[in-house]
Amino acid sequence: MKGYMYILQCADDSYYTGSTTHLKLRIKQHQSGKGANHTKKRLPVKLVYFEEHPRIDYAFYREKQVQGWSRKKKEALIYGTKDQLNNLAKCQNETHFENKARRLEAAKQGSSIKNFRD
Repeated sequence: MKGYMYILQCADDSYYTGSTTHLKLRIKQHQSGKGANHTKKRLPVKLVYFEEHPRIDYAFYREKQVQGWSRKKKEALIYGTKDQLNNLAKCQNETHFENKARRLEAAKQGSSIKNFRD
C-alpha cells in the first residue's frame, strides 16, 4: 500500500512531520484538531511538502529521518534547494576531518580549538 511522508507548517510557524496512507484524510484530521497533539494546539496547519512512497513503511522510515533534521534542513527540503540541503547535511563538528584545516589555521593565529581527543 502506498504511503506518504508529509510536512505541515503550523500557525506558530513550527513544522510537523508525519506519515500516512491517506494524505487528504490525514490533513483534514489535522485541520479539525483530531490529528497529533502538536498540531491540534497550533491550528490552522498548512501542507508545505509531501513525498509519495510505494509502501507505508518506506514513508514511515523517511518521516523518522526528517524528524531528526534541523529546521534549516527541513526548509531546504521544502523549498527544493538541494545545494543548501547537501551543505546542511555535512558534519558541523569541529573535530570532523573536513574542519581540520580550519583548526590548524586557528592554531597558527594563536587561537586554541580543543577537543577531548587533542
